[in-house]
Amino acid sequence: MPTSRLEHALVLGGGLAGTLAAFALLQHADTITVVDRDRLSGEQSRRKGAPHARHTHVLVSGGARAIDELVPGTTKTLLAAGAQLINLPGRYLTLAPDGGWFPRFPGTQYILGSSRDLLESTLRSRLREHQHVRFMDDTDVVGLTGDAAAVTGARLRTRSTGHLLDEAADLVIDTTGRGSDAVGWLTELGLPSVRESVVDPGIFYATRIFRAPDEAGPDFPALNVQSSPILTPEVRRGGTLIPIEDGLWTVTVAGATGDHPGIDDDGFAEFAASLPHPVLAELIAAAEPVGPAFGFRAHANRRRYFERQRAAPRGFVVLGDAYATFNPIYGHGMSVAALSAIALRDGLQHHGPEATAVIQRKIADTSNSAWTMATDQDLRYPQTVGPRPGLTTRLGYRLQDWLGTKGMHSRTVATAQLDVFTLSASPRQALRPRVLLDVLRSPRRPGLPAPPFTDDERHVLAPTPN
Repeated sequence: MPTSRLEHALVLGGGLAGTLAAFALLQHADTITVVDRDRLSGEQSRRKGAPHARHTHVLVSGGARAIDELVPGTTKTLLAAGAQLINLPGRYLTLAPDGGWFPRFPGTQYILGSSRDLLESTLRSRLREHQHVRFMDDTDVVGLTGDAAAVTGARLRTRSTGHLLDEAADLVIDTTGRGSDAVGWLTELGLPSVRESVVDPGIFYATRIFRAPDEAGPDFPALNVQSSPILTPEVRRGGTLIPIEDGLWTVTVAGATGDHPGIDDDGFAEFAASLPHPVLAELIAAAEPVGPAFGFRAHANRRRYFERQRAAPRGFVVLGDAYATFNPIYGHGMSVAALSAIALRDGLQHHGPEATAVIQRKIADTSNSAWTMATDQDLRYPQTVGPRPGLTTRLGYRLQDWLGTKGMHSRTVATAQLDVFTLSASPRQALRPRVLLDVLRSPRRPGLPAPPFTDDERHVLAPTPN
C-alpha cells in the first residue's frame, strides 16, 4: 500500500466541495491550505460567491452517509441544530407526472433538509479544529504553476491589495465551482483543451422561505409536485417544499424556458397555484413568508472530462461543480461532491499522491449516475439544448416510465428506485431479477388520487386563493 505523504496540499475553493476535499486530505498531508475569494468566517454566514445558497438544497442519503464517513457525527450535529431527516417515502409526498400520488411507507433511504448555510458552517467549523489546516480567504486564483507534465502549485492574488503570490504544493485540488477556469489554466501550461458536454433545459426557478404554521408539527412531510417534459405544457411546471431548521419551509417552484415563476408575492403564489395540483399553494397560503422570493436561472448540466486527457499533469485533480454541474432540480450536486471526496481519500490511500490520473477517474465515476439521471430526463424537454437522445436512451425512457408507474404499487420497485435516486446503489440495482419480477406482477394503474396526508396533516391546508 502506498505510504508517500504530501507535504502541502492546496485546495482551491472553500465551499462545500472544497471543505470536504480538505477533510479527505487530513490523513495524507502535513499542511492543507484552503483558498477562497470570500471571507470564510467560522460562523453561519453565506458566502458572497454562492448566491444559489439561498435556494432549496438537500443531501440524499448516499451523500449524507459519505459526509458522515469523512466527518463522523455530522448528521447528528445537523439534526441537533434543527435539520430535518425526511424518510423516503414515509415523510415525502410525491405527485407523479401522470397525476397520481405515490403511497407512503417507512423506507430505508432519506434526505436531509437544511439550509446550505447550516451545512457549510457546520463542516467548516469542524475543519477549523485541525491545526494543520489553514485558510487563505479574500484570495483569487489566477492560474496554475508548473508545466504540462506536472502542476506544482497555484498563482494567487489577494483581492484587497492585488498582491500576487505563487503558492507551491505537492497536490492542487480545484473545487472553485461551476465558474472554474481549470480548462484555461491547463491550456496555459501547454495542454490541449478538455472535452466538455453540455445539456441545458433552460430551467428557471424561484425560492421563498416560509415559517411553517404551528399546526404543521415537527414531522410534517416534504412535498414534491413533479414536472413532466412529455405531457401538457402546464405539467412542465413543478414545485417542492422541504422542511428545514428553525421551523421553516424552503419552497421552490420551477418552469422551463419562457415560463418563469414570478418573484413578487402575487407572481410566486400564482405560479404555485398553477401546478398540476393545488396542494403546494394551499400549504404556503397557510404559512408565513420570511423574506422575499429569489429567482435563479438554473445552470446547464455541464461536465468537463478531465479524466480523459491523454497526458494529464501530475499533481492536479478537479472535483465538485468544477468537474460536473447538474440541474439542481434533482438535488444531487452536494451529494456527488461528498462521494467525490471519498474517492479522493481512497485514491490517495490506495494509489498514492502520484496517481492523480487514477484518482481523477475515480472521481469521475462518482458523477456517472447523477449525470445520467439529470441529462436523460432533461433531454426529454423539446427546448433542451444538447445532443438528441439516441435509440438506447429513448428505450430507457420507456423503462423509466414503466418502473415509475409500477413503483406506485410495489414497495420492492419503489425501494429499488429510491436506492438509485439517493445515490445509494447503482442503476443496475433497479434491474435485479427480484425487482423485474415485481414489475411484471404489479398492476399498471394510476397512483393515489389525493395527497396521502394524515388527518392531522390535512388540517394544515388552507383553501387555494381564487
